[in-house]
Amino acid sequence: MDWYKVNNEGELDSPSLLIYKERVQENIRKMIDIAGNADRLFTHVKTNKMPEIVKLMIAQGISKFKCATIAEAEITAMAGAGMVVIAHQLVGPKIGRLVQLSRLYPDVVFASLIDSVDVAKQHNEVFGEAGLVSNVFLDVNNGMDRSGHLLDDKILDLYTYLASQPNIKLLGLHVYDGHLRADDFEERKHEIDAGFVDVKHFLEAIEEKGLPQPMVIAGGTPAFTSHALRAETFCSPGTCVLWDWGYGDKLTEQPFEYAALVLTRVISKPQKGIITIDMGHKAISAENPIDKRVRFLNLTDYELTGQSEEHGVLKVKNWDSIKVGDVLYGVPYHVCPTVNLYDEAYVVANHQVNDVWQVLGRRRKVTV
Repeated sequence: MDWYKVNNEGELDSPSLLIYKERVQENIRKMIDIAGNADRLFTHVKTNKMPEIVKLMIAQGISKFKCATIAEAEITAMAGAGMVVIAHQLVGPKIGRLVQLSRLYPDVVFASLIDSVDVAKQHNEVFGEAGLVSNVFLDVNNGMDRSGHLLDDKILDLYTYLASQPNIKLLGLHVYDGHLRADDFEERKHEIDAGFVDVKHFLEAIEEKGLPQPMVIAGGTPAFTSHALRAETFCSPGTCVLWDWGYGDKLTEQPFEYAALVLTRVISKPQKGIITIDMGHKAISAENPIDKRVRFLNLTDYELTGQSEEHGVLKVKNWDSIKVGDVLYGVPYHVCPTVNLYDEAYVVANHQVNDVWQVLGRRRKVTV
């Protein structure tokens, strides 16, 4: 039987998100093998957004995680994480929400990113009034140009300032180089290593000034296999846990397996050579061009030609053999925003769905 086939698919509504538990567990094992040990991982939960998947990682020894939102941080703490880094510079009400979250889970180390003195002052003030300390990582911009402080002659002053504030605890550096994603591993590794040279110089400057040596969290999934070779860094892959078509084709040195699919059904055959499925924009991530949205495992000779909110239209060659009601299993091109479209996921184990997991992290707010 094909690995993805679900015996009780007739009981499953469509479109729906399927999580293959054994494959998730195997991907976690492979992540740990690449890193060398579980302690080096700050796995990013933005991909899966499910407390149960966080628990699967904790069961294999991973205790530190990265996330994108306070809601994701909360569901990670709910699952039993020891440390959670919110990979954003929190401003406005979010600083107060982080205070609330820290009080709700006092045994969890929460941290966030800072790249400016102004935000540091706000954290120092808000956490000081609460009688708490804000754990932070200095966000370093080494070429992504999305956030972070440039590696210029002023970054050491910011590091020194953060280290001196009474209500801030500076834990380390966050260096995200997601812009480096060449298909060829050696080319990608060369670019990542070159981009890390100035980070090493910064670390040397910190040491020369007698300041505490920082933890360094570096890269995401494309850079995982490069930074894993750098002993002084912690790694924060995320997509690896579920994997997808986009990275599967691009990052060929990474050995992960598809562990999340979208189940859809044929709902119409409006004319010869065309079928319609119940997989529209609201069922699969649609930020990429239409030829990079979904790859079907049990359909050949097809082309996705159109999507609306609830419909997907395909040209097919074997039109006569396809029936209305047929089930198709699709691999998302980009799994992270695809997961975010679903409130819950069917859990597949041994070709059977016997459980449903809530995608709690897709909420903007859980309780805090």
